[in-house]
Amino acid sequence: MKFVYDFHEGNKDLKDLLGGKGANLAEMTNLGLPVPPGFTITAEACKEFLKNGTQVDGLGTEIDEHLATLERDMGRRLGDANDPLLVSVRSGAKFSMPGMMETVLNVGLNDASVDGLSRQAGGNDRFAWDSYRRLIQMFGKTVCEVPGHEFEDALHEAKVAKGVKDDVQLDADDLRALVTAYKKVFVKHTGHEFPQDPREQLDLAIAAVFRSWNADRAVLYRRQERIPADLGTAVNVVAMVFGNLGSDSGTGVAFTRDPATGEQGVYGDYLSNAQGEDVVAGIRNTLSLADLERLDKKSYDELMQIMATLEGHYRDLCDIEFTIERGKLWMLQTRVGKRTAAAAFTIASQLVDEGVIDLDEALIRVSGAQLGQLMFPRFDLSGDPSPITRGVGASPGAAYGEVVFTAQRAVEVAAQGKQVILVRRETNPDDLPGMIAAQGILTSRGGKTSHAAVVARGMGKTCVCGADEMEVGQSSFTVGSHTVNEGDVVSIDGTTGRVYLGEVPVRPSEVVQYFEGDLDPAHANDPLVYAVHRIITHADEKRRLTVRTNADTGADAARARRFGAQGIGLCRTEHMFLGDRRELVERLILARTDAERDDALATLLPLQRADFLDIFREMNGLPVTVRLIDPPLHEFLPSLEELAVKVAVAHEHGQRVEHDEQMLAAVRRMHEQNPMLGLRGVRLGLVIPGLFAMQVRAIAEAAAALAAEGGKPRPEIMVPLVGAVQELETVRAEAEKIIAEVLGSSGSAGGSDSPGSSAVEILIGTMIEVPRAALTAGQIAEAAEFFSFGTNDLTQMGWGFSRDDVEGAFFWRYLELGIFGISPFESIDTDGVGRLVRIATEEGRAARPGLKLGVCGEHGGDPDSVHFFHEVGLDYVSCSPFRVPIARLEAGRAAVESEGSDHR
Repeated sequence: MKFVYDFHEGNKDLKDLLGGKGANLAEMTNLGLPVPPGFTITAEACKEFLKNGTQVDGLGTEIDEHLATLERDMGRRLGDANDPLLVSVRSGAKFSMPGMMETVLNVGLNDASVDGLSRQAGGNDRFAWDSYRRLIQMFGKTVCEVPGHEFEDALHEAKVAKGVKDDVQLDADDLRALVTAYKKVFVKHTGHEFPQDPREQLDLAIAAVFRSWNADRAVLYRRQERIPADLGTAVNVVAMVFGNLGSDSGTGVAFTRDPATGEQGVYGDYLSNAQGEDVVAGIRNTLSLADLERLDKKSYDELMQIMATLEGHYRDLCDIEFTIERGKLWMLQTRVGKRTAAAAFTIASQLVDEGVIDLDEALIRVSGAQLGQLMFPRFDLSGDPSPITRGVGASPGAAYGEVVFTAQRAVEVAAQGKQVILVRRETNPDDLPGMIAAQGILTSRGGKTSHAAVVARGMGKTCVCGADEMEVGQSSFTVGSHTVNEGDVVSIDGTTGRVYLGEVPVRPSEVVQYFEGDLDPAHANDPLVYAVHRIITHADEKRRLTVRTNADTGADAARARRFGAQGIGLCRTEHMFLGDRRELVERLILARTDAERDDALATLLPLQRADFLDIFREMNGLPVTVRLIDPPLHEFLPSLEELAVKVAVAHEHGQRVEHDEQMLAAVRRMHEQNPMLGLRGVRLGLVIPGLFAMQVRAIAEAAAALAAEGGKPRPEIMVPLVGAVQELETVRAEAEKIIAEVLGSSGSAGGSDSPGSSAVEILIGTMIEVPRAALTAGQIAEAAEFFSFGTNDLTQMGWGFSRDDVEGAFFWRYLELGIFGISPFESIDTDGVGRLVRIATEEGRAARPGLKLGVCGEHGGDPDSVHFFHEVGLDYVSCSPFRVPIARLEAGRAAVESEGSDHR
């Protein structure tokens, strides 16, 4: 197996093998762009290394051969004391993981070659010793796990001693002394001197990059971004070019469009006299590309030409890293850039207008998760709050919370259910757990290309960077006369970069207002709203899946319809028995005679009928699936323990509490050790005479009433928790008699007693939520006109999990260990629970070809699950009203992807 590829041997389509960075370096090389020579060690080598825990057989020989080629190309040798070749060693996985894995620059430098590097740079001692101190710092931290803060402390002491603020103000003698201090730190923590053999440095750096694939922060980031754990990372070994050679040198990061808004134009950051890591680390506030044009017009013009070439070649927003070495421009990286949700939609629409992509590809380039981010509220600034400071709006959104100053504290406070804003001078990869826990990130340094900005955009987190008026301490920050302590509340606006004291009120986003049909005319021509409208309209044209909603009231139904719902896939009737109606349920439970029970049911009937009529009116002409009462009746009763104590205390005081005593007897009679697997669903309907009959009658009467008004009701009665066809057959027989009676007497049945010939057609089906139902779907389909998969319960019973308990009990550990990539209650387990869905679909349709199939669990609004349901062949998904647009978008994406078009 070949483990090493020169840049000219690869291309952008080899990301699985060469990683994103290596594949794109190869692509730029093949395009003839100025890329320093180098080679890529494949992700396969990484996987072999991690599997064996040692060096990979044959890899050393391949590296020797490619290193020799690199030395010939550069005219220099690694380790040559007089004219040394230095290289960078950088990670590069298939998917971008900014800052999560290791990088070591200036590999090959040692005590002998530092003077040679100075001569190579025309006697620039400062540059040579600055490069050496960077190598020791990066090598020590990444390869040998020396605490990074000790190097930072030594650098800080050097600046204090010199009386300067920035490291660029340290001269050669200062840096020579700093190298000595760094070496002492290195020996203190490793027990040996800093390695002087350049090839040993290279081998150790490569191994460190391999190991960093499984570093805690990389694992956490992969889990957050749903990146597979078995990919491994490639390693790129590239000849060093130097941005820290003086004022005519520098380094930068640029985007071909604004990654925050999608606005056309060139955006980026530049640092003079710096190396690349200085920009993304955010340790110094950067200059704009406009400043680069002023400083170095020739390099700026060449950069603009290259960026246009790359965007045209990749047909997308490109993220670019570059270095200028004494007026010579070098390209160090390009990739399709991370962007905010707003930018994703805006750019996709712009590229359609420019004729670069079509609407199908525009649809593929956005996601339901991004659309969900756009539906979050924005700050309501009508009260004209005054910001205390302003930075760079690096990742849009409105976030507020208690200020915390460490990642660990962010995790702790968020675990208490509080919202937090993580405040740092600049973030680094070790801050990732806190960034995930926080509502937003605020830094005093950095810009749109800093670590905080890039990671926040990828996660959809609000972020403000470079608020340089802030002086950030260990437990407070100050801005002018304002001091903000840990625990104080601030609000940050990731669009404008403004920071406010206290909690600023929020308002609905323009995207939600668009869906609600209540958009302020001032925003009617907003590019983002237009892009969302355009793309989701195309999704509706392409999708095969119908999208319904889960709604239990007329108000919910009306809102869902405005969001584009095409019916109701789940109306939970148990929600109609809460509040003031609990007393009626108690009467039903405590009934000691048929007459008392019938009286309670008769009282409930008109209430239920009114509930259904309200919903049917709002969904006029669209299907409404009504699930008969599902949960065990004990959920409507007081706690057994609390009631027992209440009765006991009354007896101690010689009081008689007849009602409470009767209730206690009923609760004891109905008490179950595991009620979720007990008397509920169809079992309840079969045990409590008249309960299901009352609900069926209410549905039929409401449908008849709407029909009499000239409406078009389309009710569907769903029997829950069926495990055997005989259960459904029993309920269906009774339901059909009631429907025939109601529709025949209402005038809606066209004079016939047969519901099949009624002007109002009422389907009868079942929810598939018990594994046995999925496995006997062929039998059940004989008695069902539709199936609706209740994937919440199907997941619970398929896994043997109690969904009320396991999330907090052990899911965190399963996620940590990689047993789960994501909770199976959040995204469907396609291998297990999904197989049950597939079996039931195939066997159900084999028995009844016209069987209607849908899903109404929480998975109906999960983007990944929607794609699975499309592929399996369901007819519809149902989800909460707010997620209807997300499901519409993902159903369209699933349809386009299934057409086999290669949009990527």
